[in-house]
Amino acid sequence: MLLNFQKHIDTHFSFLKSQKLLIAVSGGIDSVVLAHLAHQTNLDFALGHCNFQLREEESDGDELFVKELAQKLGVQVYTTKFATETYAQEHKLSIQVAARNLRYEWFYQLLKEQGYQYVLTGHNTNDNLETFLINLTRGTGLEGLTGIPPVNDQTVRPLLAFSRDEIKMYAIKNEIEWREDRSNASVKYVRNKVRHQILPVLQDINPHILETFKKSLEHLNESQQIINDRVQEVSKDLITTEGNITRINLKKLNKSSHKKAYLYQILHTYGFSEWNDVLDLVSAQSGKQLFSATHRLVKDRDYLLLVEIDTKGTEKSSYLIKEGVPYISTPIPMKIESTLQDKAENSDEIIVDSDLISFPLILRKWKHGDIMYPTGMSGSKKISQLFKDKKLSLLEKENCWILTSYENEIIWVVGLRQDRRFLTNSQTLTKVKLSLTY
Repeated sequence: MLLNFQKHIDTHFSFLKSQKLLIAVSGGIDSVVLAHLAHQTNLDFALGHCNFQLREEESDGDELFVKELAQKLGVQVYTTKFATETYAQEHKLSIQVAARNLRYEWFYQLLKEQGYQYVLTGHNTNDNLETFLINLTRGTGLEGLTGIPPVNDQTVRPLLAFSRDEIKMYAIKNEIEWREDRSNASVKYVRNKVRHQILPVLQDINPHILETFKKSLEHLNESQQIINDRVQEVSKDLITTEGNITRINLKKLNKSSHKKAYLYQILHTYGFSEWNDVLDLVSAQSGKQLFSATHRLVKDRDYLLLVEIDTKGTEKSSYLIKEGVPYISTPIPMKIESTLQDKAENSDEIIVDSDLISFPLILRKWKHGDIMYPTGMSGSKKISQLFKDKKLSLLEKENCWILTSYENEIIWVVGLRQDRRFLTNSQTLTKVKLSLTY
């Protein structure tokens, strides 16, 4: 297996040979063998171990074992402990999902802090087949049937080409010790049910199921690549992005023969899963919307608008600009300065009579009923009508900022129109320029 592993690294993962690597080691056979193979291949690596504190003394024993393994191999080791059950309860997650989230967050933090480029995991062909079957039973598109990716961002899985039996035979032949996790024998977890109850039946039907599966994966991945190429080509005509808003042109989408399939390929990476609801949004009234955990999808006339949700809740609805402050960066970057300039050069700046404004100024979101006195016309105008004239989308309206005096008189619909009550004239002594600095 060592020669096959080294050939596999040379052929598919040669970039690893010049990088600093972190190997995720649980103490189980797969990750321990991976560490030994990496050592024999002269890769530059350290070990990383997570103690999830789920099996009391056994968990502590695993941690000690990994530390001793690092000492034998002569490499650095990093360990951490997690209150996994508490984290799972607080975030309403299963233990498995909680553990996965915790470990990958910690691994990526280590990469950044310690200067490692990739984290290597011990996933093998059996793990890949188990994932395939789990996705199949839960329902998935083609992408869910293409297996665990060998490289995903900074995570690399060099053992995916090897079966669990190959790994075990290598460990026994080379007298490599490992730790057994008793929970792996329990069938209360879905993956273990597949491993202990379904895979044996498939292997009885086809003793070469793992080799057959690897060939099928190659075909599925080739088919998925064809789909990706086609979606990328179609997306050039369907999708435009301005700032943080992505627009999907519904008139063009409706001309396609498989709009639901295109919507899936375009939107599934943003966490949407109820595809009938997404399809219904295409023909819904403007203003209807759907949410995923991270994104919002809004119907706006002839478009679907996609925008990321501010999950941290950091954006407030109003901000003060105190007198004498030359620059602000939140919520928008704006420069405030004295000027001799008479007129604004573009819509990203205004010139006002400093004697007509009272500090602190206020930047806030627009409200229904807001009225201004726009430059270039007589009388007043509702901000909502100004938005309508400019043909702003629902999200563009929501993202629009209003600059007012402390008495709440509108000075500027930022980036769109200035209020004429604050314009300079021949009697103006001092002027202030406010400009966006994107």
